[in-house]
Amino acid sequence: MASLLRGAEEVLVEQELLKKLAEGRPLRIKAGFDPTAPDLHLGHTVLINKLRQFQEQGHEVLFLIGDFTGMIGDPTGKNVTRKPLTREQVLANAETYQQQVFKILDRDKTQVVFNSTWMNAMSPADLIQLTAKYTVARMLERDDFHKRFKGGQAIAIHEFLYPLIQGYDSVALQADVELGGTDQKFNLLMGRHLQEIYGQKPQVVMTMPILEGLDGVQKMSKSLNNYIGIADEPNSMFGKVMSISDTLMWRYFELLSFEPMAKINAWRASCESGEENPRNIKFLLGKEIVARFHGSAAAELALAHFVAQFQRGAMPDEIDEVQLTATDGVYGIANLLKDAGLTASTSESIRQINQGAVKIDGEKVSDTKLLVAAGSKHVYQVGKRKFARVAVE
Repeated sequence: MASLLRGAEEVLVEQELLKKLAEGRPLRIKAGFDPTAPDLHLGHTVLINKLRQFQEQGHEVLFLIGDFTGMIGDPTGKNVTRKPLTREQVLANAETYQQQVFKILDRDKTQVVFNSTWMNAMSPADLIQLTAKYTVARMLERDDFHKRFKGGQAIAIHEFLYPLIQGYDSVALQADVELGGTDQKFNLLMGRHLQEIYGQKPQVVMTMPILEGLDGVQKMSKSLNNYIGIADEPNSMFGKVMSISDTLMWRYFELLSFEPMAKINAWRASCESGEENPRNIKFLLGKEIVARFHGSAAAELALAHFVAQFQRGAMPDEIDEVQLTATDGVYGIANLLKDAGLTASTSESIRQINQGAVKIDGEKVSDTKLLVAAGSKHVYQVGKRKFARVAVE
């Protein structure tokens, strides 16, 4: 039980989970992923790792690909209506999800399901009956809907369907447990509500924390360019892990590592006492993450590459931290390098980029018009000796 609860933010209701586990049967553990982008990143794997833990204890994992809901667009946390994806986009993204998820889950013990299977079979009359299971007043209690309604921002009718359909997925799959991020709590509880209405035992809801991106502030997201993709090549993946702060490292260990918490806590104590250099412990995290997706040999090579490029190449142990404020949510790379004190002018920035002398987290930059998103935090390098850890607000 302790391993299943590791890292979980909330379990509703924990006593119900204990009762279900005591039944001695394999539980049906559901987690849904809308294929709104082509690749999974480490933020997604917080849930997938938890699925793996349930799987290792003999339970049945239902990896739900929301090919139907993906065309609606999850309104969670959005202050505007999302642009729906086409069927072709959703299916293309879903294909990459299936290819990537089995780097963590056991293919033979995982049931991949698509919610279009039952939603496409639902008649208009069936859908109307589903919408009758919940009120508009209750729907507007949801935080993002409430804020948009109070602020006079538009809420499209189809957005109300999203939590209802996600909840109905639990009915269709007869889920015992559903996992989701803390921002999904409303939708997950909808599953409990609808299961009771349809005469099923309500699922247990387990919410997992939202993993911060490389900046340590905003959630990991491709749109914010603060992510580590599980399809990233080994050297890039390792370098990105090494770019996170020493404080954020422990969060990554708790949510992403398969090492026992007792060992992680011992490492943390040794770092806090000064007996161990946090950089060396971060090496272990980087190797574990790379090995998971590319194998142990690739992890060793990535470590060697990093050491050769930075430790021997002269990346200082102490790097100046610079905070910049973006205009319109983005910062041009040439201006960023100048304002961070790494170049004397934007023209020098462009010249250095064209000469291949500029790197972000160890990766060479070739685009002189690159836009860096607000909320990002990376190590920028110009030449062999100029470094700055720049946070863009």
